[in-house]
Amino acid sequence: GRDHLCPKRRHLYHFGQTRMIKLICVGKLKEKALISLVDDYLKRIQPYHKIAVLELSDEPNGDNPALNLKAVETESKAILSAISPEEWVILLDLKGQPLSSPMLAQTLQNAFNRSVKTLVFVIGGSLGVSDEVRQRANLIWKLSDNTFPHGLVRLLLTEQLYRSFKILSNQTYHK
Repeated sequence: GRDHLCPKRRHLYHFGQTRMIKLICVGKLKEKALISLVDDYLKRIQPYHKIAVLELSDEPNGDNPALNLKAVETESKAILSAISPEEWVILLDLKGQPLSSPMLAQTLQNAFNRSVKTLVFVIGGSLGVSDEVRQRANLIWKLSDNTFPHGLVRLLLTEQLYRSFKILSNQTYHK
C-alpha cells in the first residue's frame, strides 16, 4: 500500500550536462596500464556526467626541505589558479574525513542539488598541498588511511565517481 507515497524513481540524480566535474591532478600518469584503466573509468562516467581532467606539472623534490617547500608552494599556486571562485572543491588528503561510496554519491547529489555548476576534485603532489589549498576546499576527503602513489589515487577516484553515478541511478554495480 504505501508505494504511491514514495514512488520508486529510476533516476534519483539529475544528469545536467551543463554541470561539470573537474579533476585537478598534480603530475602526469606514466604507466600505460594505469592510463588505460583511468581512461576506461572516464569513458564509463561520460554517459552520466561531463568530466574533465587537468594535469598540472609536478615540481622536482627530494631530500632538500627548502626545495620541497618550494615545490609544494608552486604546485599549490597552480592548483588554486585552476579553481574558479564559484567552483565547489573536494580535496583528497590524508587529513580529511573518510567517505563511504554511498556517502560520496550523496555528496555529489547534494552539491548538484545546491546548483553547483562545477565540482572539482583535487589530487595534490607527492608532498601534499599548502594550507591555502586546504582552506579553499569545501570538503577534505581521506580516501584511505593508507598512502598510495598519485596514479593509483586517480584510478581509485575515477572508480569511486563511476560507482557514485551507478548508486545515484539505482543501477547495480559489482561489489
